[in-house]
Amino acid sequence: MRRIALLSTVVLSLVACGGDEQPSAGAESTNTQQHGGEELRVGLVTDVGQLNDRGFNQLAFQGLQRAEQELGVEGRVLESTSDAEYVPNHSSLAEQGYDVVIGVGFAQGEAVAKVAQQFPDAKFVIIDVDQGSLPGKPANVVGLLFEEQEVGYLAGYLAALTAKRDGRDVISSVGGMKEPPVDRFIAGYQAGAKAAVPEITVLNGYSQDWDDLAKCKEVALDQIAKGSEIVFQVAGGCGLGALDAAKEQGVWGIGVDADQSFLGPQVLTSAVKRVDQAVLLAIKSVIDGTWQGGGNSVFGLADDGVGLGRISPKVPQEDVEAVDAVKQKIVSGDIADIPTTVP
Repeated sequence: MRRIALLSTVVLSLVACGGDEQPSAGAESTNTQQHGGEELRVGLVTDVGQLNDRGFNQLAFQGLQRAEQELGVEGRVLESTSDAEYVPNHSSLAEQGYDVVIGVGFAQGEAVAKVAQQFPDAKFVIIDVDQGSLPGKPANVVGLLFEEQEVGYLAGYLAALTAKRDGRDVISSVGGMKEPPVDRFIAGYQAGAKAAVPEITVLNGYSQDWDDLAKCKEVALDQIAKGSEIVFQVAGGCGLGALDAAKEQGVWGIGVDADQSFLGPQVLTSAVKRVDQAVLLAIKSVIDGTWQGGGNSVFGLADDGVGLGRISPKVPQEDVEAVDAVKQKIVSGDIADIPTTVP
């Protein structure tokens, strides 16, 4: 696998969008980049969380918007309302001659693999899926992967320190579906918490849903009733319900994917995945001729591909410095082999 270094730390600003099809802002850019003598056209297919998930899908969309504004590409977004729309949406964009088609999320892996083999001249990007795991391993696909376990470790370390300061010994996580990227976050969270406070209890549950806030809220409320002082949401739009539960019950919440501190003072921090920058760099690689299908690009702490968002000002500086020291140990390799799976 090859690693692409991120160019800069990104300030994440969230916008709400709606509708089944979105022409991306910036498509009229005059800074047009040419690909084979024509304007590069890039399509994006959301998962069922759509663009108003305040996280994963919005970040991918922002990456496309940045490519329009900074690279002058033409972009188009198709929002999926069900899993059944993944293949038709990818096929539609490929049939219309889009040069690059991007799928957002683990659930789109098989759809991308199927359509990519039908359109070998198009380039496909799949976020959160290992290209080598796709059926047929199509050579015109690149996977964008993240070292979620690394930032999960930092979130867990901070959560355990915070709980201990509050005289509590239970924290928790709420996953959406039990999928590899979700479990990498959670496995790292559990390991980091145990490293900071070995005696801490870490609860975990899955909502089996990405969109229904009530389902994640129910899981979180159950965990809080069992003594959880901090709830880490790893469930996309559904996970906003877990953060609502934390706010209502007067405990801490931890956001995911985007910096979700804007949701309220109950957000201790967020485990950020810089999906927007990864999407931008994937598009840029097509323009500058460095694209190589048939593999993955991997983003971790060392290249700012993942990291903690804003940490609550209520956290003592001593704990912030302790977490930063742990981050440096992960980057240097002094902390290695962080778990990536949850039993």
